[in-house]
Amino acid sequence: MQKNEINAIEIITNYMSYILNNNEKPNSVYSFAKENKFEEAIFYKYFGSFEAIEKAIFNTFFENTIAVLNKSEDYQSFDARNKLLSFYYTFFENLTANRSYVVATLDSEKLDLKKLDVLSSLKTSFTDYIDSLEIETIDLKQKSIVQIQQKGIKESAWIQLLITLKFWMNDTSASFEKTDIFIEKSVNTSFDVIDSTPLKSIIDLGKFLYKEKMNIN
Repeated sequence: MQKNEINAIEIITNYMSYILNNNEKPNSVYSFAKENKFEEAIFYKYFGSFEAIEKAIFNTFFENTIAVLNKSEDYQSFDARNKLLSFYYTFFENLTANRSYVVATLDSEKLDLKKLDVLSSLKTSFTDYIDSLEIETIDLKQKSIVQIQQKGIKESAWIQLLITLKFWMNDTSASFEKTDIFIEKSVNTSFDVIDSTPLKSIIDLGKFLYKEKMNIN
């Protein structure tokens, strides 16, 4: 019996299950819809392709993170640094709950995360979030330079998220505790650089990365 009603979240859930069970994408939207007992047209009501679903999945991880943070009264009172730390910890909790899918999709050993189109929607949402934090920078009194500063902050924050994502994918520590350490050190370092007091944090982060013998390209 065909389902008359199915929403975007159910389609996403079915797609993730298919990837995990088969280790590959469905052959076609038709076969995917038929297997999950809904009309093909309903799929296209929400998504134009499987690639669109994959983009939506990573953006959903972001949206779920923001929804959790917005329910916290403590989060609302945090400064930009602690808001971003809270985002990171919550976001990676979401990823950990779906680790098998994330690893199967990204495969850190074979893919350059910076070139993955599947993360394009996440990038848009995340950089908008960084913009909303209104991170304070050195007041240079020139609008054009301030705009360049702000763009630089968003781009560097995105690269930092990708580096953390790659670190997490390769992390084999219990409860991914090394990723938590990396998040704390890297976020604090980035804010200290903006505050023009970077040396101690850079040395601290450098020692940690050296200890882990991590090779980040």
